[in-house]
Amino acid sequence: MSQRIAKPRTTAVVLAGGTGQRVGLSIPKQLLKIAGKAVIEHTLTTFENAESIDDVIVLMAPGYVPDVEKIVAKAGFTKVKKIIEGGATRNETTERAISALREGLAEGEDRNVLFHDAVRPLLSQRVIDDCVAALGRYQAVDVAIPSADTIIVTRTHGEDGEFITEIPDRSRLRRGQTPQAFKLSTIRRAYEVAAGDPNFQATDDCSVVLKYLPDVPIHVVAGDEYNMKVTQPVDVFIADKLFQLASTAAPAQKGEDAYRELLTGKTVVIFGGSYGIGKDVAELAESYGANVYALGRSTTGTHVENPEEVDDALSKAYAETGRIDYVVNTAGVLRIGKLAETDNATIEEALKVNYLAPVQIARSSYKYLAETQGQLLLYTSSSYTRGRAEYSLYSSTKAAMVNLTQALSDEWAGDGIRVNCINPERTATPMRTKAFGQEPTGSLLSSEAVARTSLDVLLSELTGHVIDVRQQDPTAGAATASGFEQALATVLDRQDGM
Repeated sequence: MSQRIAKPRTTAVVLAGGTGQRVGLSIPKQLLKIAGKAVIEHTLTTFENAESIDDVIVLMAPGYVPDVEKIVAKAGFTKVKKIIEGGATRNETTERAISALREGLAEGEDRNVLFHDAVRPLLSQRVIDDCVAALGRYQAVDVAIPSADTIIVTRTHGEDGEFITEIPDRSRLRRGQTPQAFKLSTIRRAYEVAAGDPNFQATDDCSVVLKYLPDVPIHVVAGDEYNMKVTQPVDVFIADKLFQLASTAAPAQKGEDAYRELLTGKTVVIFGGSYGIGKDVAELAESYGANVYALGRSTTGTHVENPEEVDDALSKAYAETGRIDYVVNTAGVLRIGKLAETDNATIEEALKVNYLAPVQIARSSYKYLAETQGQLLLYTSSSYTRGRAEYSLYSSTKAAMVNLTQALSDEWAGDGIRVNCINPERTATPMRTKAFGQEPTGSLLSSEAVARTSLDVLLSELTGHVIDVRQQDPTAGAATASGFEQALATVLDRQDGM
């Protein structure tokens, strides 16, 4: 019988040696917060969740290693094995990484290594997996995307400025991204050869292999438009919005026994539990053994816009069960019409129910959820990314739910409280039927499907996420699309969605 060859370990090296000067910051840009978390935390989360990555090393800007150590400890990243200071240049930083990677290797042992910019926090699992797979055949791998812009080559003529000297064929031009992936032995050998060149300098690692190991082919993996680099001030804004738009996929559904094990004896308080999604969440949770308090205007006489009634409902649930693990708010009103023609009573109702009520529910729930390290689950609408005529009140309050989720997840992280937001596409609920009447069968998502995903999110470790619930396209599942394609599809759907 032939002996099975062991799969080489794969290490992600997160290069975080840059500063925030170009972004106008006094701290390194990888420590800047986007969507409620430091940029580097988003990046490390991606590698932590990547099945093809075994461990992670971080090369951090000098003086800021303790900041990353705190982030890693707080987030509970288990794959991050080393956090060391980077060098004065990109090349020096890579050399330090190579040295760290060699430690503990047996003679003749090799490993895969992916070098990735910390300030590319929107890296997809698909790109990571493609890089690792390519290392099964090649010694060096780059990631790139086609250039949508015409590239010009210029030369400066004194005080007259720049003039075009060449316009390369755009069809052959690519924009390089990271990761750049190598066999450790290959990138190490390239740097050893480069050390003999007194004029050696490079801005990336593939160029080192290309110049000093010209016989080694460098395979190109298709990148992703989404995999942007946060370099300029405008990038901070764009990345933040992309995180908001590219909603997280729902966690995998658990088996029946797991649901029962996780929910038995837990207390779930649901505001808006009289009908629709809230009622379905209540029935599901109760079927798995949870103590459920389904509250609503038409059933328990609970008005979410009344802070005292919210406080009383939570106090009652706590007094009777001794705990509150999950608080869910699906309550909302949909008022359509031109703002200039809307009376004050309608405006006040929309703001109280759709915005002030969730704020009050969050504030009142805090002490209970801190005790159990539980979760607050809010709901938004697919119209939150773009306000439309006659939906100004509804869309703006639903956008506020996303920002409230992200802010509270950051604010409450130290207390172990998770905060997430469900974003269902157009769903068959009594509220929607009342507003739009009967719609074609099959054109709407079922409230039961949204409820099931809501339960999965409650039982997950996610926090600070907007979770899309969408009808599956039978010809192309959501999992097959790139992050950028999903975000674009989501935006287009929301142009005319609820």
